[in-house]
Amino acid sequence: MKLDDTVWGALFALLGAAILWHVRSFPNIPGQNIGPALFPGVVATALLVCGALLIVGGWRARRRVEGAARRWVEPPPWLRSPPQLLAFVVFVATSTFYLFAVDRLGFLLTAFVCLAALMSVLRVRPMRALAVAFVLTLLIHYVFYKLLRVPLPWGILQAIAW
Repeated sequence: MKLDDTVWGALFALLGAAILWHVRSFPNIPGQNIGPALFPGVVATALLVCGALLIVGGWRARRRVEGAARRWVEPPPWLRSPPQLLAFVVFVATSTFYLFAVDRLGFLLTAFVCLAALMSVLRVRPMRALAVAFVLTLLIHYVFYKLLRVPLPWGILQAIAW
C-alpha cells in the first residue's frame, strides 16, 4: 500500500502528539531535572517535526503535479492478483489461527497445520508440503524448546512432553 507523504506526515505527527500528551503524566524524580519523560518526549518531538516536514513536502509535491490529481492511497499491484491475494489471506488466517489455537492444540500441531497451509497456498506438492511441514515443525520446536529453552505450549500433547 502506497500512502502519500502527506498522509504519513499526518500519522507521524499524530503519534508524536499522542506520545507528548501521554508523557505529561510521567512523574518527576525529586532532586533531578531529567525524568522518565525526557527520552519519549525527545522522540515524540522528533516525530512531530518529521511529520510536519513530510506534510509540507507532500503538499508541495501535490501542487507540482499537473493535470490528474495524485491519490492519497494507492493499492499495491499484488492486490489485483488472485493467487497473491489468496496467499496474503491464508497468511493472515494462519497467523490468527496460531494465536488462538496454540495454547489448546500445542505448538507442534498448530505449527504443523500453519506450515502445511502456507506451503499448499504457495503451490508446493501436497506430500512434499506435509513432509517439510513435519520436519520444520520438529526442527523449530527443538531449537526453541531445547536449545533456547523457550517454553512452548504442549496443548493436547501434554502427555508426551519430554
